[in-house]
Amino acid sequence: MKTVKHILQNKSNAIHSVSPTTSVLDALQVMMDKNISALLVMESDQLKGIFTERDYARKIILKGKSSKETLIKEVMTAKLETISLNSSIDQCMQIMTNKHIRHLPIVEDGMVGGMVSIGDLVKFVIEDQKQTIEQLQSYISS
Repeated sequence: MKTVKHILQNKSNAIHSVSPTTSVLDALQVMMDKNISALLVMESDQLKGIFTERDYARKIILKGKSSKETLIKEVMTAKLETISLNSSIDQCMQIMTNKHIRHLPIVEDGMVGGMVSIGDLVKFVIEDQKQTIEQLQSYISS
């Protein structure tokens, strides 16, 4: 069974985060600089929430709020789904599909260990299937 641990073997485990008191504008700047679409919201080493492009669109733009004046804690998603390193790829995809989310923080023993996106999962599944096909073709040819 393939797990989140397998994905992290080929992915940077850098954790991009902001504090709850960061302005939305500053968080957007971090997202742009890192070319990412979600940031974890951390206070010390504690996970407090997540801020995504979807949060920005729905909670700032559509509500006419100011990105400079609004703090992340006012618009972040605080009720999070999290996974562990041993969560299966299928479990992650099911959570994302059922909850309509695109990012899952990885939490082990209360500590944040990274995050996977729907793109990470799809890329992993495609590569895994490609390897399986190559192995089957090699088997059939021999």
